[in-house]
Amino acid sequence: MPRPRVRASGALSVVLASLAIAGPGHPTLPWISPVTVRAQASAALPTPEQFFGFRMGADRKLANWDRLLEYYRTLAKASDRVRLVELGHSSEGRPYIALFISSPANLARLETLRQMNATLADPRGAAPGEIDRIVKDGRAVVIQTFALHSNEVAAAQTAAEFVHDSLTRTDEEATRIRDQVISIVVPSINPDGTQMIADWYMKYVGTEFEAAALPWLYQKYAGHDNNRDGFALNLPESRHLAKILYREWVPQAYVDHHQMGATNARLYIPPYAEPIRPDGDPIVWREMAWWGAHMGTHLEAAGKTGVVGAAIYSGWGHMGFHWITPFHNIAGMLTESASARLATPMFLHPDQLRGGPRNLPEYGPQTNMPSVWPGGWWRVRDIVEQQKIAAWATVDLAARNRETVLRNMYLKASRQVERGTTGPVKAYVLPAGQHDAPTVRKLVNMLLASGVEVHEARAQMVVDGRVYGPGSFVVPMAQPKQALVRWMLGRTFYPDNTYTRERDGTPIRPYDMATDTFGEFMGVRSDPVAEAVPATALTRVASPLVPSAVVAAAAPHGYVLDGRQNDSYRAVFLLLGKGIGVRRVNVGTADGRIRAGDFLVPPGDVQAIARQAGVDFVAATNPVPANMTALAAPRIGLFQRYRGGNMDEGWTRLLFEQFDVPFTSVRDADVKAGGLDTKFDVIVLPADSLAAMTGEDPPAGARGGGGGEGGSAQSTTPPEFRSGFGADGVKALQAFVDAGGTLLTFGQAGDLPLQRFSLPLRNVVANVPSREFWSPGSTLRVRYANDHALAFGMPKEGLALFMSGSQVYEVTSTDRSQDVSILATYADRDLLQSGWLLGEQVIARKAAAVAVRRGKGQVVLIGFRPQNRAQTHGTFKLVFNALMTRP
Repeated sequence: MPRPRVRASGALSVVLASLAIAGPGHPTLPWISPVTVRAQASAALPTPEQFFGFRMGADRKLANWDRLLEYYRTLAKASDRVRLVELGHSSEGRPYIALFISSPANLARLETLRQMNATLADPRGAAPGEIDRIVKDGRAVVIQTFALHSNEVAAAQTAAEFVHDSLTRTDEEATRIRDQVISIVVPSINPDGTQMIADWYMKYVGTEFEAAALPWLYQKYAGHDNNRDGFALNLPESRHLAKILYREWVPQAYVDHHQMGATNARLYIPPYAEPIRPDGDPIVWREMAWWGAHMGTHLEAAGKTGVVGAAIYSGWGHMGFHWITPFHNIAGMLTESASARLATPMFLHPDQLRGGPRNLPEYGPQTNMPSVWPGGWWRVRDIVEQQKIAAWATVDLAARNRETVLRNMYLKASRQVERGTTGPVKAYVLPAGQHDAPTVRKLVNMLLASGVEVHEARAQMVVDGRVYGPGSFVVPMAQPKQALVRWMLGRTFYPDNTYTRERDGTPIRPYDMATDTFGEFMGVRSDPVAEAVPATALTRVASPLVPSAVVAAAAPHGYVLDGRQNDSYRAVFLLLGKGIGVRRVNVGTADGRIRAGDFLVPPGDVQAIARQAGVDFVAATNPVPANMTALAAPRIGLFQRYRGGNMDEGWTRLLFEQFDVPFTSVRDADVKAGGLDTKFDVIVLPADSLAAMTGEDPPAGARGGGGGEGGSAQSTTPPEFRSGFGADGVKALQAFVDAGGTLLTFGQAGDLPLQRFSLPLRNVVANVPSREFWSPGSTLRVRYANDHALAFGMPKEGLALFMSGSQVYEVTSTDRSQDVSILATYADRDLLQSGWLLGEQVIARKAAAVAVRRGKGQVVLIGFRPQNRAQTHGTFKLVFNALMTRP
């Protein structure tokens, strides 16, 4: 169905600006808000060198975010060619801004141009001739982002020069760009990290620790994983960018500027290498090659060498911003510059330069890299210059070809609607009555946040011969973003062909994971249907869904919380934190009204907690079950190390905060001090390598399983930030379990108890060659022992996300078999739901998660990451159960 259309005259825009209207049905329009600083054309603009006292990219110099923000505010006050818009705040509270750069005439009618652009992005319902008028009178829209990965230091510096040049150059090319393009610059996607890295680096310049890696994550929760948040939008920074990128502006082109390793090409530019993720409109892939060729031409003309395209980075990548945007019909692109040592120059001899993955077999001239860099000194200034050329070429192409890129936007959107209308799948239906209904609503809200059209069934309906109840959600494919819907909700198989295998048959690791099917990650059933659902049966979901949070008016026997719902656990943590007694049902009632795993809450005022957690408190029927366990507020320790930090720990910390889980971060010194049982009931080891946890130096090139600097040597790190709890820490953890504690491990962190606790288990996939077993980020079918307290609330059959470093368990000792409880088991056959799986027989019928009794306590090993990136809602309950279930 066509989206509602709004047309704002200039007078209306002024009214909206003066009232700053916001709320349901009235989106905030910050680019016309009175909060936006009004620029003055007459003032002189300081160059970055004048403002900062050094040239951007100068050796051993970095501008931090505080000063960069001050600079952008200075420019915005002095120029009528830019609007500075504060989109919100970062995870640590810093301003998150976007700069809208164009001619004063364009900026004066920015909202009108935005609405014209919106019509091209979704042309359904456009009046005859309207598209031609918009192509003639509209402006191209380009968004470019910088400094997502903050230790890739050049981009934050590049942005300052690029913005200054965009405002001050008066040549014909620059004037044409401002006249024909709305250039939206996000100068740092990660302001916190830009501040952290610059301050850290400058503190140690000139010392033996110059260019040492930051010891902790450079984004509070995600670190380097912050570009894996392009759909879930767990981070505030991601939500701010998604607002302008997916919903409010939907540009024709998007470029994210990055850095890569130091020893191959000097710069990667579009297009991507094979394989690509199909189902985007073909024009979007042609456009990436077009933009990349324009960048390459400009770079070669400027004498920049070692520039490669169609190599290194495949078109099938993670669903971060530059890889997900093609399915929003945006030419989503990436540049990757060779790195220096933060802002310290690096010298490279010619024989240190090598080829790279995917279409760069050796370092030498080829059609996609016609000139090679000969070696020598490599500086951040080199990176700034080539990034600035690539960024300028991006807006230059849009300006020179404005009508073509606008027409292409219309063609991509309209042809995707047609494909969705005529294709074999007409819609995906999320049936009512699912296992965890609040999580279904969260998935709907994720789709809405990406600008996807969703409808709700008003009454029972029959589609494809299946009956769907009222409250079912329908996601039609006849919409411009139908390809995004397909990848988020549809079963996915990663290609297995010559692009994805070496010549000897060894599989090549995908760039991140083999599937990003969020419906599967979240445990939400989505049915592809071949029959279009009549519009008369549906109501469009116009705004984010709000949980009902109904509390029974009378509950003399107390309230029941559904143990199948993740949000019930949040309510329980809140209740326990307030000292309210909660009991857990071990055996349900015969009538099924109360199930094993449900929670019983005493009568009282629970309205505030119901609203905060977003769950219903249902009146308990009499008699209540007799077999119940009283719960106590758990004392939880979450292990956090240095060595660059552990991304899996960061995501776990975010998950705990989202669900109000009480926890304390535990460092090496805390572990080594011992006496852990007096402080904690549960200690959590997120996915990580044994070496990264203990502090041992692994073989060269090895990395921690959870991410971050992981396994690198620590000799270049200041002593106070060297990490590892060593043998003393291992003994302390053993004593903690023996005294009655629960040690909970995710993924590769299971190596610690497997190798140091003498458990009667082995990891059956350890050291198995990839040609014999391979599952790089895939959803696999699992049977859950949901009659066990550690698996309460899980479905009998479900999915688990198997990633690199995941473990699979087999009991090895018959005399200790009784100490092992198997919580989840891989299916007998046909394990693969989505992704790529080779050698399923290696793990079929083997344990995916176990609990092992040791002394008075237990070790709970979940072989996969049940909380991966705070995205895998379908397995969160395994984590929560382990936190609240005593041995």
